[in-house]
Amino acid sequence: MSRMVHQCVRQFGQKLVHRRGEDTIKESDGLKIHLSAIELVFLGVGRNLGAGLYIVVGAVAKYVAGPAIVICFLVAGLSSLLSRLCYVEFDARVPCSSSAYVCSYVTMGQLWAFIVGWNIILLFLIATACTARAWMYAFDSLIGDLISQALERTVPLHMPYFLAIYADIFALGLVLLLAVLLALGVPESARVYRVFTGINILVLSFTIVSGFIKGDLHNWKLTNRDYTLTTAVFTYSLGPPGAGGFVPFDFEWVVQGAATCFYAFVGFAAITTTERGDLKPQRSISLFSLLMCFLAYFAVSAALTLTVPYYQIHHYSPLPEAFLHVGWGPARHVVAVGVLCALMSRSVSRVSPHLLSDAHAPQPLGLRDERERHLAPN
Repeated sequence: MSRMVHQCVRQFGQKLVHRRGEDTIKESDGLKIHLSAIELVFLGVGRNLGAGLYIVVGAVAKYVAGPAIVICFLVAGLSSLLSRLCYVEFDARVPCSSSAYVCSYVTMGQLWAFIVGWNIILLFLIATACTARAWMYAFDSLIGDLISQALERTVPLHMPYFLAIYADIFALGLVLLLAVLLALGVPESARVYRVFTGINILVLSFTIVSGFIKGDLHNWKLTNRDYTLTTAVFTYSLGPPGAGGFVPFDFEWVVQGAATCFYAFVGFAAITTTERGDLKPQRSISLFSLLMCFLAYFAVSAALTLTVPYYQIHHYSPLPEAFLHVGWGPARHVVAVGVLCALMSRSVSRVSPHLLSDAHAPQPLGLRDERERHLAPN
């Protein structure tokens, strides 16, 4: 009996440390993925210039780092670059759609691959939920908070303070709608990404230029006296003033802000699970997309903190409300369109096909359209 138990434990341990051979990694069991390098760039930009740009920027600037948010994005961008270089190295070793799951399976074994794979699923679930809620916040702000007020009355949730106070059924409907869109196929959804991303880039360019035109360098040199004067006339809830200046909070808060800003760059996982094996690693990873996204984050955060004092930034709708702050009411609606397009292109994720083919995830997530042989949305 003990010998049988010992043998079972040994076999189980061998399975945990079993590594998948590089020669057994194929291109997703016949999945057809026909995306060019340009389409991958648009996909990467669309996946990153979303909630991180329109929501995280406001929250970090107001409560964590102040104008030093530009340093936060610099640190987060460098960290993301190191991560991308690791993907490039793994791409040379595993020449296919090598997500973090596949790289872990080949290099560290099945146990770590299982843990990493389910962390990816959890990441996509949380990111999709956050983005859908952010989209509804942006849309709701355009119509005078009518949706949130109605949902608070009809479907309130008596939950702890760090959870939602109402069930956002409209955000759920948005996710389902985009899941249907993605189910039409990767090329079709990539075309939609290009449209949304193009609109987003145009609106961002307008926001950056307008922000620097209307910006005031004094907003990077604010003092406690400025904060006291603001409290007498400003009705919206103010953030903490800190010590004022360019870095109003301690350096520890800047590091914490950089960790939060790193969330803005996680969308590049979409490229690694969509790329084709015959593309060169430098192109398939699309480091150009990373550079574009970093410059956008850096410029927008600088323009925002120059336009509005950091403690006056609106938490849920920072960019549209910034134009309202400087008296450009019509521009607020133009920026809001960019917010909705950006968040729309960021809302749906795709799980690595290898995670599904290895039976490390629920099989319904691996349903395929037999006409095009692509995975259904996850």
